[in-house]
Amino acid sequence: MDINERTREVQNQIEGKLSAVSRGKLARVLKMSRKPDMDEYKKTIMITTAGMIFIGGLGFFIYLCFEYIPPWIKGVLHF
Repeated sequence: MDINERTREVQNQIEGKLSAVSRGKLARVLKMSRKPDMDEYKKTIMITTAGMIFIGGLGFFIYLCFEYIPPWIKGVLHF
């Protein structure tokens, strides 16, 4: 088998896989998808930012608890 035949064979395999994608579930999802409008984009950014602030605040609160509560307990119990 020379290089040209092998190249055609590989190209046919790749094209066969791509044509299967265009008929499957992925094709339906791609046909239904659309670009979000500006309002939807802003809402997504706001919700994502609020989630990041909430998770960061929760992590900072846990850090403060582990940083300041053990010395306080140690002082109260006189260890």
